[in-house]
Amino acid sequence: MFGEIRELLVIGLAIGALGLKGYALIDALRVPTGAFPAAEKLTKPIWLSFLAVAVVTELAFFPLRVPILTIIGTVAAAVYVIDVRPAVRSYGGGRRGSSSDGPYGPW
Repeated sequence: MFGEIRELLVIGLAIGALGLKGYALIDALRVPTGAFPAAEKLTKPIWLSFLAVAVVTELAFFPLRVPILTIIGTVAAAVYVIDVRPAVRSYGGGRRGSSSDGPYGPW
């Protein structure tokens, strides 16, 4: 009984970690390249490399459960979401237009 609960908890955490890594990777893809140096962060290709390796590693080693690789990738994704994402957003990364935006800006 305890082993089954532990197994479900580990699988749930692994799925959550994969979701975080996937979210960070997709968000990094959407941010303009110039926003990273403007925010004094590592470049976009470096962050994309970190996050892509984290996602691929999670998917490749999920049945084997290599915890150190999972932890490193999860920390990289968390750093991106907590630190880098807000910084690049303030430099125009991922600007979303409103419904009143015309082809040349707000009406």
